[in-house]
Amino acid sequence: METKNNLGIWMDHSTAQLIDSSSNSNHSINSEFTFDTKEEALNKSESLMHNKRQQMHKAYFKEISDQILKYNHVLLFGPTNAKVELHNYLNKDSHFKNIKIDAQPADKMTDKEKNAFVKNHFQN
Repeated sequence: METKNNLGIWMDHSTAQLIDSSSNSNHSINSEFTFDTKEEALNKSESLMHNKRQQMHKAYFKEISDQILKYNHVLLFGPTNAKVELHNYLNKDSHFKNIKIDAQPADKMTDKEKNAFVKNHFQN
């Protein structure tokens, strides 16, 4: 499998936008844990809601991590602590030990601002 150089991931707990710095191509991965899912689970029990959230976040992180394996250097950025949670998830898996992973806080951004942020990060 050919590895690419750099990937930027702007993320929060509901969506991750993957930005390939070499091709400037973007695609998104969405979490299945939506407000409706949370409400439905909460109506049954709070414990069920927490378990469902953990399972769905794990599946969301797994889907993102499958894409990360194709790169040498990854930047995680966004307005929530989802990037830190993903970073911790990746650090527990030895498949990612040879991939440089950076995490930086960032506010909400337009697509152009996200692309510029990723390009600037990897140029430095």
